[in-house]
Amino acid sequence: MAHPPLSTLFQKEKKQLAFIVGNGIHRYRPTPKALSWDDLLLKLWRKTTGQRMLQRPEGISSTEFYDLLELRNSQRLPVQKEISALMKEWAAVEHHHRIAKTIQQLNVPLLTTNYDHVLAEVSQSTLRRLDHSRFTDFYPWSNYHSPTELATPDAGFGIWYINGIRHYPRSIRLGLTHYMGSVERARNLIYKNKTNGLYRADAPTAWHGQYTWLDMIFHRSLFIFGLALEENETFLRWLLIERKKYYNRFPERKRKGWYLTRRQNTPAYEGKKFFLNSVGIEVIEVEDYDDIYLHPWTL
Repeated sequence: MAHPPLSTLFQKEKKQLAFIVGNGIHRYRPTPKALSWDDLLLKLWRKTTGQRMLQRPEGISSTEFYDLLELRNSQRLPVQKEISALMKEWAAVEHHHRIAKTIQQLNVPLLTTNYDHVLAEVSQSTLRRLDHSRFTDFYPWSNYHSPTELATPDAGFGIWYINGIRHYPRSIRLGLTHYMGSVERARNLIYKNKTNGLYRADAPTAWHGQYTWLDMIFHRSLFIFGLALEENETFLRWLLIERKKYYNRFPERKRKGWYLTRRQNTPAYEGKKFFLNSVGIEVIEVEDYDDIYLHPWTL
């Protein structure tokens, strides 16, 4: 399928648009001080166990590897605090500025699976919290970075953190156990009861997750990039399934979705495309990483 330039798509859809970005934004022309998640976990493995490992073994997801690391953590090293401290050194390069500036100009929300503050710093944003919800540093889902106060999550540009935020180390979701906790918390918000859950019959303007980033998953069109969305993305994949269930129940509330990715030729990639198409996310394939992190970000 032929696509218009992505900048055109962004302008056309911006009234309903939200972006989701993952760690790929740091892997493209990375700053020397930034680590991939695998590198970071291997460094922590050595620090907690005293054993050097050159790469994460095949057959173990990064989430499972973290849980194994915790099992071997005989020194009870506060791993989440260690990760938070390591990420303080991460810094932006040119494409971070370009992407953040474009999304700011569109004045739409940006959700991220990353924990760091890199995009917040380049957008000169302050950490804020919506006043309408209770606060917990385990799940600060109503906290966001933005240059301005927002009345609701979708009121303008803000950076929202799906898997936790560096500022609150205990919020950082790394292991499978962590993600199962996130699923349980989201389920409680979505299915709380018929009065205040997501599936209320009237317009969902007062459901329990209204002042969290969850609201944008269900009520905004999603443009996803820089995110592998492989099988270990347990939480986000589950949310996309729940999103599709919701639209099946309320088709009038349906929103669009796109996933921007570099074309591959593997069985796993074909399976991922099958999954995304099945949950209503259109896959946009490009040939080069410049077409993900460089060319689309000029309005």
